[in-house]
Amino acid sequence: MSTITAVPLRPVKRGYLIWLWLGLALALVSAFALARQGDDLMSRNARARGVTTTQSGLQYQVLQQGQANSPKPTDSDVALVNYEGKFLDGKTFDKSQQPTPMPVAGVVPGFSEGLKLMTKGSKYRFWLPSSLAYGEKGAGSGAIPPNAALTFDVEMLDFIPETVLRQMQQTGPGGAPGAQPMPGGTGPPMPGVAPER
Repeated sequence: MSTITAVPLRPVKRGYLIWLWLGLALALVSAFALARQGDDLMSRNARARGVTTTQSGLQYQVLQQGQANSPKPTDSDVALVNYEGKFLDGKTFDKSQQPTPMPVAGVVPGFSEGLKLMTKGSKYRFWLPSSLAYGEKGAGSGAIPPNAALTFDVEMLDFIPETVLRQMQQTGPGGAPGAQPMPGGTGPPMPGVAPER
């Protein structure tokens, strides 16, 4: 039989142990930060104070409460709004220059859903995931890229049934025929308007 002689290990210096623990702590912090980086803006936004997320994924925040207990627009209405559309990085891609009529059923799904939450005199901020905005196609000849999530600040000035608006357009101001059609009938699509399918 052979005998194996144990060779004692030298003790590790305290300084090395401190560096080892600091390295492990740094690795854990880095892993946590990397995991959080994969968490997109919409997910972080959903946890923000005052932001509500609907079942469809639309997120909204009430900036100014409108008329209490007043009606809200439906799909058969045309809403008169001021709006500003931005990308999630804050860059504005469109802004109304004057109050703009928008058919509630004729805009992208997220914008339509948001309008139906508002009362006259209210101001909301909407965050639309791509699926509730312009989706894979984008819009405006590349102005809004495919799969872009968007945010809108919207002020609801008024709304009327679309049938009443059509009747007003046919008779014109003061009952005269030949009223002007709603803005946005020609030229590039307005940001809230549904893309052609």
